Amino acid sequence: MEILLFLLAIGLLVAVVGPYVRRSRGGIRQVAPGSPDAADPENYGFVRQEQLDIRVPGPDEDLMDALGNVQRSGTWQAASQLLAGTPKEGEQRWQRVQAFGGAAALELVQQPGVGAQWLKAWRLEAEKDAGGAQVHAELLVQQAWRHSGGVGSEDHRIILEEARDACRKAALLAPGDPVPYIAELAIARGLGYSEAEFDALWAKVIDVAPAHMGAHLAALHYWGEKWHGSRDKADAFSHAAAARAPQGSLLAALPLFAVYENTPDLVLSGSFYRSAVVTRAVEGALYAVHTARQDDPMLAHVRHMLLMFLVHMERWAEAMEQVRHVDGCVGALPWSASSDPAAQYAVFRALAVAGYEANGGSPATLPH
Repeated sequence: MEILLFLLAIGLLVAVVGPYVRRSRGGIRQVAPGSPDAADPENYGFVRQEQLDIRVPGPDEDLMDALGNVQRSGTWQAASQLLAGTPKEGEQRWQRVQAFGGAAALELVQQPGVGAQWLKAWRLEAEKDAGGAQVHAELLVQQAWRHSGGVGSEDHRIILEEARDACRKAALLAPGDPVPYIAELAIARGLGYSEAEFDALWAKVIDVAPAHMGAHLAALHYWGEKWHGSRDKADAFSHAAAARAPQGSLLAALPLFAVYENTPDLVLSGSFYRSAVVTRAVEGALYAVHTARQDDPMLAHVRHMLLMFLVHMERWAEAMEQVRHVDGCVGALPWSASSDPAAQYAVFRALAVAGYEANGGSPATLPH
């Protein structure tokens, strides 16, 4: 309990002082709130914290238009049309299903019993619609992980079991689509599938989408030591995926996510972020970012993770490069692991700005 209280205190301290740091030649120092010396992310045209979008990792105008339509009108057709036109073999379909499922889950929290009527109508009026089945399954997954009684509770287990049935029904409606299997990977972690059971599920994923980055991220959680694997198993899984990644694949960045998965809850020494393991993983992720297609839907996920590590490593210019690309949307790890993703991201962004300016950077020197 003492450790938990200490971590909460540290988190609150960072959240309070983060926006009020300022560059001084050779380092960063704290200044008073509102001081003219405070490093201000808005000087760079970055989005205000309260306007950051926590639903998605990066811009997707078609998704936002469809989501706005279903929420305003209470009808499901725009969502169905968007998913029907989204290729099943790519990363974007998985992200869009997650966004619709997450939006429905949030509506039900905000309006218990009456929220997400569009999804209820979708399932009733178009029972064989594969997109609707996948969004319903994703809704249940997110309800279990975000809005139940927590891991180990009876509600958590019951919702996950319902989600498993929904995933398997969704898979029957869309042969060759990896999304229902990817959703079940999160269920496998929560219900504690044996390694043999998990391997059988994973075989279904890689049979239809062997280089799917989102699927690998979901599987990596299972293999981490915080869940059903170990540090060695998570490292082996990530490095094997990176080694067989095709040219231009973001799977080369997977070892960085393994480092994040295995990072201790409390890191007291800055030397951790200067270790060879972290440095190699960061360099691999930077290589992946530089060689990937710039329209790769998973690129923002990697940039968000890089931002956190680069700030800890005090590699300010490279951190600012990530902010420049991802600012505005923060629906990705590591921020989504926080109860307030926008605030968590804003702290690291403020630190990146302060560090950048402490070393002579300015809005004029940041590429656009």
